[in-house]
Amino acid sequence: MPVPLILAALGGIATIVVLIVWLKVHPFLALMAGSGVMAVCAGVPYADLFASFTTGLGSTLSGVGLLIILGSIIGTLLVASGGADVIVDTILARTPLQRLPWAMALIAFVVGIPLFFEVGVVILIPVVMFAARRAKLPVILLGIPALAGLSALHGLVPPHPGPLIAIDALEANLGLTLGLGLLVAIPCVIIAGPVLGRIMATWVPIEARADVLGSGGPAQGAKRPGFGASLSVVLLPVVLMLARTVVEMTGMDKTPAGEAVVFVGTPLIALSITTVVAMVALGFALSKTREEVSKLVGSSFGPIAGILLIVGAGGGFKQTLVDSGIADVIAKGLVDAALPPLFAGWLVAVLIRLATGSATVATITASGIMAPLAAGLSPTHTALMVLAIGAGSVFLSHVNDAGFWMVKEYFGMSVGQTFKTWSLMETVLSVTGLAGVMLLSLVV
Repeated sequence: MPVPLILAALGGIATIVVLIVWLKVHPFLALMAGSGVMAVCAGVPYADLFASFTTGLGSTLSGVGLLIILGSIIGTLLVASGGADVIVDTILARTPLQRLPWAMALIAFVVGIPLFFEVGVVILIPVVMFAARRAKLPVILLGIPALAGLSALHGLVPPHPGPLIAIDALEANLGLTLGLGLLVAIPCVIIAGPVLGRIMATWVPIEARADVLGSGGPAQGAKRPGFGASLSVVLLPVVLMLARTVVEMTGMDKTPAGEAVVFVGTPLIALSITTVVAMVALGFALSKTREEVSKLVGSSFGPIAGILLIVGAGGGFKQTLVDSGIADVIAKGLVDAALPPLFAGWLVAVLIRLATGSATVATITASGIMAPLAAGLSPTHTALMVLAIGAGSVFLSHVNDAGFWMVKEYFGMSVGQTFKTWSLMETVLSVTGLAGVMLLSLVV
């Protein structure tokens, strides 16, 4: 009967929410416990309680996990070599004062492609503070565009964990999702960044802090890569994956040249190639020894251990949803409710995001629920479903989100000021993302 299965889903999700929000349990253990509760409620035999969970965890880490690891290596090399600083400095040096908010959005958009949100914040906040103090501008005027650029990339564009999870769960085309994600992200960053930031700066006209300094870059006086080399490393995986999509969509993938492009544009190959290029351009070319480059690569694994565990557990939770038949029941309920599939995906992600505060958990859960609905969509609309879920996963960051407190402390704001700036920016970005997805669904 449908009702017990729906109750099983609610029981599993409620378990996750209670463990994360009230008992402060790590999301990995919360997702594992939620999967177990859901399986029991759905009538799965105790002997097979975690069979689907372990299968989903393994398959997710073998696919998405590898991409996250390679992305982390690239990001670490970019930061440690000073490549990220070079990109930032070059853009700022060519920007007139009145264009600084737009420059910060552009910097965040470019640097945010290979970097995780938290890493991007750590890199860009000192830049925002320095630029705001130098130009004698309210820090929110520059900070909101930077945060909007990072957040949009985090929610909408692979190889960030959220989009990768949804792509894997919904079996979407990565290159197509990447291209459409960049298309949706641009208006999101513009509206939620420089445009909204100008209004917010009048509400919260605080000055930049002087005590926030950058760290983790190269030693003083160390050789740094050029702007071209740094930007090439950032854009290489994007170009390779988009080239594959173009070749496949134009029917040229059967030619020898097309087959080669398809091969190098495969996500794992594209990021592997970029990793090698990054090791050369941001390591060996700067006179670093093999031992130094190897040490940098090794240092990239520690910070993502928690992310990998959460992503893997999310894959297990999704598989439990699917194998127990719960996802089919919920999907049928959404169809019967006559909600447009893309809006339904966004709404489910919003509800989980509000409850747990985690964009990753929201993406994982919404992807598992929407997987049966996505099976009947065209490749283009499956990619748009990924983006709808991603947009929903960043809706209204509030007190149960670590990002809320991170931004509050970095900018030295009160809780109320953080709601009026960061939380509102995330909400506008999410709604703009949904609007972009819905408009694209009418023309593609």
